[in-house]
Amino acid sequence: MSAAVDLHLHTTASDGRLRPTELVDLVAGQGLKVVSVSDHDTTSGLDEACQAAAKYPGMRIIPGIELSTDIPGDEIHMLGYFFDREDAEFQSVLTRFRRGRLERGRMMVEKLAQYGLHVEWERVQEIAGEGGAVGRPHVALALVEKGYFREPKDAFAEYLGRNGLAYAEREKMTPEEGVRLLARVGGVAVLAHPAQLPDLDQKCAELKAAGLVGMEVHYQMYTPDTVARLLDVAKRHGLIPCGGSDYHGLGNTGEQLPGLLGPPMETVERLEEAASRVDRDAARQTG
Repeated sequence: MSAAVDLHLHTTASDGRLRPTELVDLVAGQGLKVVSVSDHDTTSGLDEACQAAAKYPGMRIIPGIELSTDIPGDEIHMLGYFFDREDAEFQSVLTRFRRGRLERGRMMVEKLAQYGLHVEWERVQEIAGEGGAVGRPHVALALVEKGYFREPKDAFAEYLGRNGLAYAEREKMTPEEGVRLLARVGGVAVLAHPAQLPDLDQKCAELKAAGLVGMEVHYQMYTPDTVARLLDVAKRHGLIPCGGSDYHGLGNTGEQLPGLLGPPMETVERLEEAASRVDRDAARQTG
């Protein structure tokens, strides 16, 4: 059975391979009705996505974003929805994070050269495109282009992953800071792809106290057993079960198209209702 909702999608504004218009055309063809363009550290793809969706009656684009946050030895990705993307302070924070992405990308290219994997930083930037938030997938695509790896995901296993040989740090916030940042602009925070996180129950309890609203349960390639386990965790902590395809279009084997899985329409209604209750002033005082 196909899904009508996908709350996790990427475009060329960050590390997806489809322009926002192309992504909207794809999801419309897949029968989706409500989607969120949730690029990394940028909202620059949202205007084009909303304009493209206007030609599809009944389609709705929810403003989204994906923030990378840091914990000791690992990272947690935080999705945000229904925030005020015109907030100047919020955009200033995102601009700073994107600068950090540039520096991190350059450092990783330099590290790769030390291991005999030579790609040009200029080519990585070309792949990312003008104004795009440079990410590790762009480096991976450059490595594939040079013949070092067959698929982008192969480059992550030894070199680009969190503990890879060529990994480099960049400025991030803690998960709690990410939750509060989104609340300060009227948004709701959702824990992304949580299945592999250690101590998930403890982390959910901590983030719930900080204002976390939901967590991804319906996610690409999660088995029914994993979905059931995560659904139980979400219910236990009073979190809204969310999800989506996390579609990038990178060409990795097994990458699922949008529309093959996703949360029910009720999820969107619950997220929007939760966003209507966010107290931005209180979040600013605690942030």
